Order: sequence, then structure tokens, then C-alpha cells
Amino acid sequence: METQKFFHAGAIGSLVVLIGWLVAWEVLVAPLHPGGSLLALKVLPLFIPLRGVLKRELYTLQWSSMVILLYFTEGVVRAWADQSTPSRIMAGGEVLLSVLYYACALLFLRPYKQKAKRLAKELLDKVKVSHD
Repeated sequence: METQKFFHAGAIGSLVVLIGWLVAWEVLVAPLHPGGSLLALKVLPLFIPLRGVLKRELYTLQWSSMVILLYFTEGVVRAWADQSTPSRIMAGGEVLLSVLYYACALLFLRPYKQKAKRLAKELLDKVKVSHD
């Protein structure tokens, strides 16, 4: 289970760093407007799963691994389309952090999914035996 701790820590770390990264991007490094941008509010949805990720809630890690793909998509689009070099670098960081979160979340969940499949198969086998 040492690996599980590693992947859990990776998911937490990448999520927290992504939140800070996005705020820094839109407020300090390369805001769309001088003095900051309301685009920094895009981090708010990332606070919703944070508590569940910290508490190792499997369901939260599952659905948040799908939500993070929105941030991956935004990063890819902005890395390609933004004219400002700092903004493109920040977009690349968003892509890397969202991929890291996605990978850590899925690798953390993998043993639980495997166990659930085994239990479901055992239950199905018991039901088949009782009907025979």
C-alpha cells in the first residue's frame, strides 16, 4: 500500500499546485487584462473535490478525474492559441498538472476497481451456482 500513499499524495499535490498555478497565471504572470482577470475564478470548481481527495473518498477521486479533463483541454487550447509566451508556458503547466492529477487518481483507484470486479465476479458465480 506504499504505492497507494504515493499516488494519493501525487493527486493531492497536483490538485493543490494546479489551483495555485491557475490563480498565479490569471492574476500575476499573464492575466488577460492588466491588474488581473476574472478568469482566475476558474479555480473555484477545483475546491469542490479537494476535501474528498484529501479524505481519500473513492467516488470523489473518480468524478474529479473526469472534471480535470476540462482543465487539460483548456490548457491545450491556450497553449496552442495564446500569443503571449508566458501564457503559453502557464498553459503547458496546466496541461502537465492536470495529466499528473489524472494519472495519480486513476493509479490510486486501480486496486479498488480490481477488488470490486473480483467481488462482483464472485457474487455472480455464487448466484449462478445457487440457480443450478
